Amino acid sequence: MPVRPAPDARSLRADALLAGVLALVGCVMVALSAMTGLQLTEVPIWQSLLAAVLLAAPLVLRRVHPVAVSAAQIVVYIAAGELGALELYASQVALFMGFYSIGAWDANRKRAHWTRVSIVIAMAAWLAWSAIHGFFDPETGERGVSAFFAFLLIQIVINIAYFGGAWLFGNRAWASAIEQEQLAAAHAEIQAQQTQLAEQAVSLERVRIARELHDVVAHHVSAMGVQAGAARRALAADADQAADALRHVEQSARDAIGELRALVVTLRSDDGVTASAPDLGALPALVAAAADAGQHVTLREIGTPRPVTPMVGLTAYRVVQEALTNARKYAGPVAEVDVRVRYLPGELEVEVTDDGHGSGSGEHGAGAGLLGMRERVSALGGALEVGPRSRGGWLVRARVPAPDVAGADATGAASTHQAPASVDP
Repeated sequence: MPVRPAPDARSLRADALLAGVLALVGCVMVALSAMTGLQLTEVPIWQSLLAAVLLAAPLVLRRVHPVAVSAAQIVVYIAAGELGALELYASQVALFMGFYSIGAWDANRKRAHWTRVSIVIAMAAWLAWSAIHGFFDPETGERGVSAFFAFLLIQIVINIAYFGGAWLFGNRAWASAIEQEQLAAAHAEIQAQQTQLAEQAVSLERVRIARELHDVVAHHVSAMGVQAGAARRALAADADQAADALRHVEQSARDAIGELRALVVTLRSDDGVTASAPDLGALPALVAAAADAGQHVTLREIGTPRPVTPMVGLTAYRVVQEALTNARKYAGPVAEVDVRVRYLPGELEVEVTDDGHGSGSGEHGAGAGLLGMRERVSALGGALEVGPRSRGGWLVRARVPAPDVAGADATGAASTHQAPASVDP
């Protein structure tokens, strides 16, 4: 069951002020009524003053113990009425606030309901008893029976409106407080979710940056390592070959720095202007660079080439780049590597295979590179296939959605590009 929050110190201070004001106003009304001679003339004035204070004082705790406060007020009200010491102005406000507070603040809604029912029954019984007692008063005969019942009907209507209004307003105050509490909880939950989403976005961005850095650095550094080894071995026997290998190392270093600089520019950009990312058009240069590094690589395009989205182009480029890096490290520098780009209806497929006959271990890595490829392909709704081939070697195949451009023919003759091969070290 929802519960409204407990009253704070400010609310309790407001209740104390309300009780004090009503007690003061009640005492003033007692004095003024006594001065008019129309009321409170048959009892000592101290009784009326005490009744005014006792009716207002419990309101200090009306939010904390509303049932006890209202019950105490009813007892004082009926006792003062029987003694003739009840002033009829401020006392009505005090009694209303006590009855209203049950509906507005009692957390036990069943108890709040039946307590108010009991109070209404008690007040109705007291009114009925007072009516019977007054009917036999000699003054009733002097004023007339019709006048008596008319006055009684007025009292009944006033009491129905009085207690009915306090009941309805109390329930509405409780419902409003619960709604505000639920709204506050929903707002807090939304803020927590926003914070979580922001943290997740930061984490995803870190993963993306790490993946880009891995793709750039791993490819070029592995090529530099191969060329540096070739230069070291050829340095004494063939200076020209060693110099050529060192030029490839230098070029790979420059390419790596260029790509890293472009990546940094992209990450720093906040105005929508980003550095150009590699795409399918950069594959021939990538294959040529791999061949210059000592790999035997063949690039084939199958189908009619067509434009693809930048993200599809970047994903295909990174998959080929990572597959060539792994082939260089694990299949060996003399392994035959075949790169194929297939333009299928509504899809683009890139495939990199090696014959596994190199001097490498024959096993490909399954670390950050493979995870990065899988994440890239999955993000576009594609599929990645990685594993050993039945006839030896290793296969990397990625297929991603790439809708056809209007008027393009997905079927076409295969074009073959043979990348220049460097001299084996």
